[in-house]
Amino acid sequence: MAHVVELTYYPIKGCAGTSVTEALLTPAGLAHDRSFMVVSEQGVFRTQRRDPRLALIQPSVDPEGGRLTLHSPGVEPLTIDVDTSGARRAVDLFGAPYRGIDQGDPAASWLSHVLRTPSRLVRVPPEHHRVTDGRTPGTSGYADSCPLHVVSRATLDLLDRRLTARGAPPVAANRFRANVVVDGWNDPHTEDRAHRFSIGEAELGYAKLAIRCAVTLVDQETGTRAGPEPLRTLATYRRATEGGIAFGAKFAVLLPGKVSVGHDVTVTEWGESEL
Repeated sequence: MAHVVELTYYPIKGCAGTSVTEALLTPAGLAHDRSFMVVSEQGVFRTQRRDPRLALIQPSVDPEGGRLTLHSPGVEPLTIDVDTSGARRAVDLFGAPYRGIDQGDPAASWLSHVLRTPSRLVRVPPEHHRVTDGRTPGTSGYADSCPLHVVSRATLDLLDRRLTARGAPPVAANRFRANVVVDGWNDPHTEDRAHRFSIGEAELGYAKLAIRCAVTLVDQETGTRAGPEPLRTLATYRRATEGGIAFGAKFAVLLPGKVSVGHDVTVTEWGESEL
């Protein structure tokens, strides 16, 4: 039986993730996932595509979401009280306009120091009502698109074998920044065809393939670009029909609930891969 072997949420978009053994899956994804975002002084989102040092920032948020602590090697940690009621400011995510609540000057100064460029931290406001695209629409915080990214262990293992065959070392799974890793699906890329499934109390609906970008070239431990792998190898067998390189799949939350490592993954609707 397929089951969950990893659960990870990313409190700040683009920064390091937090692995947990259980979590609440909300309509916008795992609780606290991408609820914060680093932006330029002009409000444009920062991403590892341009600012790979984001990977060096390890945020932690308390279960209620009221306090956020920022960690980075060689830098004194900073803890702030999360502001959920302050003035809204305009922010830009892939050219789309949203709103964010600025988290104050101490957080901005800390982030600017670590990233070596003027930056500010914003949080999703309570009235944030974003509709995501794909076969099954949903909502999310500041994620690139859909609220949940799922990849299987078999998919990751196949890539490792392909890399090894080309004389390249395997890459760490955290390059792909998945929320859920599933083991027990024997065929690689089964997540492409699992169009509806349940985990614990929750139910998910397939939205679209996950199209990969230059973030996969960033070593998440050092915050530096280390390409051209894995994109060079993925390009040999995972080119999507609509363009780009697909690896993993994005899902919308049909039914929120508690999910845990070890929970069975029960597929109730299969479909054809879009690749």
